[in-house]
Amino acid sequence: MSNPGTPTLDQLTIFLTVVEVGSFAGAGRKLNRAVSVISYGIANLEVQLGVMLFEREGTRRPQLTEQGRAVLAEAKAISQGVDGLRAKVKGMLDGLEAEVNLAVDVMLPAERVGQVLRDFAATFPTVQLRLHVEALGAVTALVLDKEAVVGLSGPLSAGVEGIDSRSAGSVPMVPVAAPDHPLGRMMAIAPGAGRDYTQLVLTDRSRFTEGSDYSVFSPKTWRLADLGAKHALLRQGIGWGNMPLPMIEADLVAGTLVRLAMPDHVGGTYRFSGIWRRDTPPGPAASWLLDSFVTLGRDDREMEGLGDL
Repeated sequence: MSNPGTPTLDQLTIFLTVVEVGSFAGAGRKLNRAVSVISYGIANLEVQLGVMLFEREGTRRPQLTEQGRAVLAEAKAISQGVDGLRAKVKGMLDGLEAEVNLAVDVMLPAERVGQVLRDFAATFPTVQLRLHVEALGAVTALVLDKEAVVGLSGPLSAGVEGIDSRSAGSVPMVPVAAPDHPLGRMMAIAPGAGRDYTQLVLTDRSRFTEGSDYSVFSPKTWRLADLGAKHALLRQGIGWGNMPLPMIEADLVAGTLVRLAMPDHVGGTYRFSGIWRRDTPPGPAASWLLDSFVTLGRDDREMEGLGDL
């Protein structure tokens, strides 16, 4: 049983052009070649593959055979892959990154991330993206360790040596609990009442938060490394804690969570910064990402204070 040979890119280009324009003569005009060269290219491709690509009898226009239709799909995929390769290399020669590693704080609203990344995909179709979603100091750690070229970090990145930053908005943090939680059932919460109940606290294992607590109010805590898990446990009535308002607005409307009017723990603002290593400035695509997050963050309402993490 014979194996097919390896066609050249030129042969595949001729084949695809004949199919596109519907004739050998039209393909010759489009490629600026003689019709005899087009016919010779198709004949050689058929010899290489060992199959007939076009019907030769009873038709004035070239018609694909069954084998030709099967080859067409693969030829298109190869052509698109080559086009993508050329575009990527051209981007690299022009200074455009082949890949961008982006780290974002888990508090950053998902809608904001989705909007920026949707536009990024349209603007930079040849640039691959690796997205890391981390909590607290882990975003800064990824940037410092060069595992991410840019990051959207919370306030823990402030003042870190070797890091440059730009303000990128904020998100309100509000204390919440399930409606059947004792705090959720209170019409008026007395000062200090939160200390009597388990507080759910977001944490990470980065070197920037080691041995530190941020706005931990209760001596009774459950510490979680996942914001989604914290959200789920709050809805189960296991404890109380602060959450980014955009993430739990639907819960407040539906009544699955209630906002706590705690006189001594009112929440606050979690501020974001676009960050990068001072010795590794971002390229065009990464800079575009930073600019986009900064632009979206400009309209955020600024509030004083840092919410419970």
